[in-house]
Amino acid sequence: MQSEKVVIVTGGSSGIGRAAALRFAGQGDKVLITGRRAGLIEETVGEHPNITGLVADAASTEDARRTINMALDTWGRIDALVNNAGAGAILPLAHATADRIMDIFSVNALGPSLLAAAALPHLMETRGTIVNISSTFGHRPAAGLSHYAASKAALEHLTRCWALELAPLGIRVNAVAAGPTESGALTGMMGLSPEQAAAIKEQERARIPLGRRGVPDDVAEWIVRLAGPASEWVTGQVIAVDGGLALA
Repeated sequence: MQSEKVVIVTGGSSGIGRAAALRFAGQGDKVLITGRRAGLIEETVGEHPNITGLVADAASTEDARRTINMALDTWGRIDALVNNAGAGAILPLAHATADRIMDIFSVNALGPSLLAAAALPHLMETRGTIVNISSTFGHRPAAGLSHYAASKAALEHLTRCWALELAPLGIRVNAVAAGPTESGALTGMMGLSPEQAAAIKEQERARIPLGRRGVPDDVAEWIVRLAGPASEWVTGQVIAVDGGLALA
């Protein structure tokens, strides 16, 4: 693989995805970020000339094809797919509905599957890699997060299954399980008020063995490592980057 890669990062306009896109771009890679909010995409694209953006829904079959085609039309190849876009909610079982459950699974499990399938022929050509972004709660239970946690558990097992399936094709598949990170997810994706988010952050800090919540670059560092040549003998792994929370 050439040193300069072409990388797709879903949910690349904020938080962990944005930090990863900027890291890839900073080392000379060409990066296509996707997301639903045009304004945030434009802001991130403006931060580095190696980043291009596309408004796309990670759970849409048509948008998966559009994403792959844009990368190919722009740079002619795909070396890495980072499935970072995520959805979640504080959703006690008593309040669960089919629509809310499907909203979570469509982004966290269906979307990565659609994009990986669409990218597969092109990753075969480059002997490329897939990095899925999971969560501590993909393997650590939490009350009120059952469907979010189950969707991330599904993504982690997809990672392991794809790693076995695609290894003969030279494609590596790994995941990063991110712990609580200062990315705005509590007030954004999870829909909490600032006061509720502040209370949860304090509870999390108290439980995390290393004594702090993460920042996006903590996780982005490992995304870039897993997509790079230093990890060429690593596949099927879920790397926990969570300050030790999964142990607590």
